[in-house]
Formats: sequence, structure tokens, C-alpha cells
Amino acid sequence: MKVLLVDDHKIIRDGLRAILDEQPGIDVVGEAADGHEALVLAQALRPEVVVMDVSMEGLNGIDATARLASEHPGIKVIGLSMNADRRYVLAMLSAGAAGYLLKNAASDELIRAIQTVAAGRTYLSPEISGVVIETAVNACLPAQAATENALSPREREVLQLLAEGRTSKDIAVTLHIGVPTVETHRRQIMGKLKLRSIAELTKYAIREGLTPLG
Repeated sequence: MKVLLVDDHKIIRDGLRAILDEQPGIDVVGEAADGHEALVLAQALRPEVVVMDVSMEGLNGIDATARLASEHPGIKVIGLSMNADRRYVLAMLSAGAAGYLLKNAASDELIRAIQTVAAGRTYLSPEISGVVIETAVNACLPAQAATENALSPREREVLQLLAEGRTSKDIAVTLHIGVPTVETHRRQIMGKLKLRSIAELTKYAIREGLTPLG
């Protein structure tokens, strides 16, 4: 079973690899430090499972998962996060993740999660199963999906980069678009979200798990 590890902290990737390298039948075929690199490696290596950090700079795990689900529907993604917040969990599942694992999980849980999603089932850390069940019971999932769909994939990318303190020129270079296009996206984002400043955009991005805190 081919596995791709995606996390912006090398020490986390090293730890995950150390666990999986000892497991017969699992082959870690690559590592990526952000969502953009993950998409490139997924195309080249065609892993069966991707263990994806949820909050990363550049391109976060939520949007990278949505891209993977669209471009490579056969690849199973497990979201990996320190955060059990409802918004993060539902955002990853709505993006197409087959599982969600907390970073404080034991090594055997990581292996169990990989085996579970590879078999076509969903895996959720026990600590967050109640979050998903409660949401389903309260019929909150449609409202969550509607909020996420308010922004286009490109607008979400621009929002994340703005929240990370990038200038319009930097964003234009990163996304290979013109500066006026970046400014148009910024105005549309603020209009859709009814936000009035970059500070408010940043708070929104952090709250929704689009960019790491700090």
C-alpha cells in the first residue's frame, strides 16, 4: 500500500514515516511540506492513501483534499490535525477526506486508519466521532457546506495567502495571475464574507482552518 505524507513540519513527517516504515505492507512513497507539493507528488506517485495535515501555509489541507478528490478520486485522504473543532472536521469530510485523525493518536491508530480508508471505509478518531454524529442529528451539515461553497477554489487560495500576510504582488506571482485579478478576488471575497479588513479576513481564515494560527 503506497502512502504519501503531507505536513509542513518535518519532525512530524519523520515521526509518521518511522511508524509506517515498521509496518509490513505499507510503503511511504513520498513526503510533501504543503498542499501544492502534495498535488504534484500525488500526480507523479499515485499513492493509495494520503495522510494530510489540515492547516498548512501555501495551500491548506482542506483545499488540497478537495483538489485531490476532484483530480484523483481513487486516492483516499486522511486529515491529520491537533484540532477536533467541528468546523475543521466537517470541512475536511466535505472536501472529500475519508478519515480524520488527531495528532495525539497512538501509532496503532494511525495504521488502523490507513487500513480502514484503504478498504473503502471511513475512519474517525474516537474523540471526534461524537462531533460528526451530533452535527448529523442537528442537521448542521447542509449549512456548513453552504458556507464553504460561498467562495470559489481560487478565492479560497487568495484568502489563505492574504491571511498569511502576502502582498498582492506576491500572490500574483504565486498563483500566476495579474495583480488587478488579485485585487478583484480580494474585493469579491470581502463582499461575499461581509468582512471589512485584512485583519477580519485573517481571523476568518484561522477560524475556518484555512491557515495555521501564528
